Amino acid sequence: MALLELDDVHVYYGNIHALKGVSLTVDKGEIVTLIGSNGAGKSTTLKTISGLKHPKQGKITLEGKRIDAVEPHRVVTMGVCQAPEGRRIFPRLTVLENLEMGAFHRNDKAGIVEDVERVFELFPRLRERRRQQGGTLSGGEQQMLAIGRALMSRPQLLLLDEPSMGLSPILVETIFQIIQEIHAQGTPILLVEQNALMALQVAQRGYVLQTGRIVLQDTVENLAQNEMVRRAYLGET
Repeated sequence: MALLELDDVHVYYGNIHALKGVSLTVDKGEIVTLIGSNGAGKSTTLKTISGLKHPKQGKITLEGKRIDAVEPHRVVTMGVCQAPEGRRIFPRLTVLENLEMGAFHRNDKAGIVEDVERVFELFPRLRERRRQQGGTLSGGEQQMLAIGRALMSRPQLLLLDEPSMGLSPILVETIFQIIQEIHAQGTPILLVEQNALMALQVAQRGYVLQTGRIVLQDTVENLAQNEMVRRAYLGET
């Protein structure tokens, strides 16, 4: 049984058919990437998994349990948490308060303290800025905070939406190294990323989404050799 499974998922924004029968799986122990151009439906897919959108057709299961009609806060308590596109931290809260918000549904104080320390070990910059307001952080630091906040829910599955967006090449390398470390610590990841080259370097499997449809799925090694992927997403001519 897959950890996460989307089966023939259709999602609409009014009359706009955004997802047109998307099916994909994520197994325990995997990083799976979803690549595609702007407007392909990548963020909509993550929003639908998170409960922010509900499909008109199809189903989504987490360890065999339906979650496609579940409200977002319940999806988090069931084990799925997202670091959204654009970070969306709380700018007036401190770094520490932002992290504590990620554990809103938990009441194990000792465990929360342990997880804050885990985040600070992954992101030493956040430890240095723990009393600083989130809105005063750099873009890279805010991305670290968004990922750290998501980890505070102890997710069974972590959803990452464009974690490299707007970052310098050096920070992109840092973020992807940390993504690999999070995975090595036992957290499966579904990664949405326009930087297909980086995504294919850290994932095991990938899906290519075009105009709301999955058009390719394979191991990352095979996708990296696919002519269409190389032309459209890896910048080769």
